[in-house]
Amino acid sequence: MTDIHLRAATLADAPAIARLHLASWRRAYRDLAPREAFEAMDEALRVKRWTAMLASPLAQQAVVVAQEGGRLAGVGMAASPSQPGFGGRGEIRSLYLDPAFQRAGLGRSLMSALAEQIAAWGYPGAALGVVVGNEPAIAFYNALGGRVVGKYVDPGPLWRSENLIFVWDEISDLIGGAWR
Repeated sequence: MTDIHLRAATLADAPAIARLHLASWRRAYRDLAPREAFEAMDEALRVKRWTAMLASPLAQQAVVVAQEGGRLAGVGMAASPSQPGFGGRGEIRSLYLDPAFQRAGLGRSLMSALAEQIAAWGYPGAALGVVVGNEPAIAFYNALGGRVVGKYVDPGPLWRSENLIFVWDEISDLIGGAWR
C-alpha cells in the first residue's frame, strides 16, 4: 500500500466513486438507516449523483480520490459549509474508504488533502456532520482532534438522520497526512 497517490477526481471516476460510496455507506449504516433508505440507496442512484457533482461542481467543491495502482482506495469531498452550526468553517462533506485501506493512515491523508483545500478557500477551520451511532467514524474524528459542538438533523432525500457536528478550529491541525 505504499504506492497510494491522491489526486482530484474526474468525471470518469464517478462509477468507481459511486461503488465505493455505496459499499462504505451500507457498511456504516446497516444498523442505523431505516430499511427504506437502505434499499433505495443503490448504485444507479449514486452514479447519477456523483456524475452530476463532478460534471457541474460548485464554486467551492473539491473531490479527492486515493488510488493504489488502478484501484480506488478512498474518496473525500470538501465544500463550503452547508449547515449554520458549522460556524463559517469549511465542510468535509464525505470521506469513504475501501475497508482494505482502513487503519493504515489513508483517512488521515484524505482529511489532510481536504483541509488544504479548505484552507486555500480561506476558511480558518473545518467542520463535518457524522450520524449519531456511527461509532467508528466518531472515534476516528475524535482521534484527529475534532470536538463536538452541537447537533443537527439532516433532512436528506431518503432519511432524516441526527448528526453530531465535529469541528477543528485551526485548519492547520488537520494538515499533514501520513502519506504525503
